[in-house]
Amino acid sequence: MKLGIERLLATPALRAALADRRVALLAHPASVTRDLTHSLDALAALPDIQLTAAFGPQHGLRGDKQDNMVESPDYVDPRLGIPIFSLYGEVRRPTDAMMSSFDVLLVDLQDLGCRIYTFITTLRYVLEAAASHGKAVWVLDRPNPAGRPVEGLTLRDGWESFVGAGPMPMRHGMTMGELGHWFVDSLGLKLEYQVIKMEGWQPAAAPGFGWPSERSWVNPSPNAANLSMARAYAGTVMLEGTTLSEGRGTTRPLELFGAPDIDTRRLLADMRAMAPQWLQGCVLRECWFEPTFHKHVGKLCAGVQIHVEDATHYSHEAFKPWRLQSLAFKALRKQAPDYPLWRDFAYEYESDRLAIDLINGSELLREWIDDPKATPDDLDAITTPDESAWEEARAPYLLYE
Repeated sequence: MKLGIERLLATPALRAALADRRVALLAHPASVTRDLTHSLDALAALPDIQLTAAFGPQHGLRGDKQDNMVESPDYVDPRLGIPIFSLYGEVRRPTDAMMSSFDVLLVDLQDLGCRIYTFITTLRYVLEAAASHGKAVWVLDRPNPAGRPVEGLTLRDGWESFVGAGPMPMRHGMTMGELGHWFVDSLGLKLEYQVIKMEGWQPAAAPGFGWPSERSWVNPSPNAANLSMARAYAGTVMLEGTTLSEGRGTTRPLELFGAPDIDTRRLLADMRAMAPQWLQGCVLRECWFEPTFHKHVGKLCAGVQIHVEDATHYSHEAFKPWRLQSLAFKALRKQAPDYPLWRDFAYEYESDRLAIDLINGSELLREWIDDPKATPDDLDAITTPDESAWEEARAPYLLYE
């Protein structure tokens, strides 16, 4: 199995179109080759590549920024002497000056397969900028570790944001290269766009179901610590919009959730009674944790950990992380109707809408959770059509069987 970057490095014919053109790279810490050489270093070592700039997304090119809304500065790489521009600093969209530094932008970002993960929004922004500046964008494709399954409500019109790149469900089931084609078509962009495809990627193959198990995992962001997190993330990311801890400040962030003042045994019992079909494909375990930073720092939290690493219990097609986490919120409402669940704070620099709504791309999920009469069937009734529509819409852009 070869990644897009590995095919570009190994195949001079693929690089021929870069001759006499200034090249920039958009990357992060997980932008590595099979031997864990960073893509920036690997490209810089090629005599036929004129590398003139690099870009870093949220958390930085080095991935050193721990939390959301922690900005990275621009700087000059001390070894290569090229500018490193931040697309999560003073700006989210590349400026005219940034765009003037290259002719072709290579995008080599490991994604998690979730709409809210901001690397796909950054991809949209650089595609729009490239179209307006007459620049080219090549995506060096990488696996979607969450695989092909689709889940969640589609982002509604007017809810676009830095955590909502477009009208897709929470779990989109596409690679960055495939999404780039969809952005180009759906936004009507005119530019030179191409994907250096992977070779031998099998998104339906066990045990990785999207992630090639022979590959080392490098965190694409500080709290994306492993494949289990990537599988659960389409649900657990919603915890960022709540007062419940998502496990930041522990060794298993975004694989567990909890708070000091909830009864997790009752919570799990209510979840199993309300919608057992939403809890398939994983194992839920009661646990206790004490965050060393972030929400509930230094407090003992009663929690639940989502286990999806055991091949005897994990079922890729059956696992529904978005529904599972939604059900946990619904069960908490049943346990404590007045629980102060929704976190009211600026989220990704937006303060006029609740974070949970911004994350979900509408008020629909929150309204379902807060309505004591709403049932799991009611949520399925509005979600399943969205999922089916997305599967149909994405079909022309899928590059891999």
